Formats: sequence, structure tokens, C-alpha cells
Amino acid sequence: MSVTFSTMNAADWPEVRRIYLEGIDTGHGTFEGDAPPSWDDFIKTKIPACCLVARDEAGSILGWAVLSPVSTRKVYAGVAEVGVYVSVSSRNHGVGSEILLELIRVAEEHGYWTLQGVTFPENTASVGLQQKHGFRIVGRRERIGRMPGGPFAGRWRDTVLLERRSRVVGVD
Repeated sequence: MSVTFSTMNAADWPEVRRIYLEGIDTGHGTFEGDAPPSWDDFIKTKIPACCLVARDEAGSILGWAVLSPVSTRKVYAGVAEVGVYVSVSSRNHGVGSEILLELIRVAEEHGYWTLQGVTFPENTASVGLQQKHGFRIVGRRERIGRMPGGPFAGRWRDTVLLERRSRVVGVD
């Protein structure tokens, strides 16, 4: 499968939202109970230059990846949280791996030295994907949040914190 990447934009929102909802429906993608209602609501919490979509030969979106700032403090300007979502029909075809590699490249191009993933430990595919590309588990946060809805509604959930340090940016 040939995959190309582009910066995510407002025209991509319907497909991005659909794929996000697929991830939410699993109960293992996010604490969010629903996708934001609009592109503007979605993108305002992201780093727009580091939001990507992966497309097939026909231009259909197979998955997406974003960076979100972890803090507004200047000292953490090069640290961002990773989000990767792949459509149900595109899973297990290497799309997640390809888009994560591209996100890492774009993140370094924009000066990010640490990427972190906050992942449910039950989401072994996501944990494995991150580890495959240089992320390491640095901790586990127990009962950090309660699920608002979906298959785990009302249940406390743990997350594992993974991080990847750039070998290109912030190495001095």
C-alpha cells in the first residue's frame, strides 16, 4: 500500500473526525467521550504544523497523527504529546508505523526534542508501535481518570507514559 502524507486541514475534518470516533468507540483510544464538534474546536488544542494525514493512492485518509503541547511554559516548548489514529479498515497494514515515523520527522523539523505518549496499557498495539519507534515506558499512572462513556463508562483507568528523546534536536 502506497501512503502519502500532508498537513491536516479543515477540509480533512469529516474523515479525521470519523476515524477519531472509531478510536473512541474502542474504549482504548482516549479518555474523550466524543470528538470535538468542529475543526476549530479540534485544532485549537493542537500544533497545526505537526498535524498530519496519511492518504492512499486515491486520496482517501487512512489515518492521522497530531502533536499537542504539554505545557504553555517556555521551558517545555520542545515537548509535545503524540496522538495517532488509524481507520478500522487500514489497521494492521503498517499505516500507524508510517505516519508515526513521519510525525517524528516533522516534529524534529519543528524543534521538538521530546515526544510523549499517554496510552492505556490495554492498548498493546499502540504501546508496541511507540516502542518500535524509540519510545520507552517511563511510568504508569494508576487510576488517573474515569471514563466518561463508551464500553468502560464510569471505570477508573490507568495510563502508561512513554517518551522518545530526539537524537537530532536538543542534544547539546
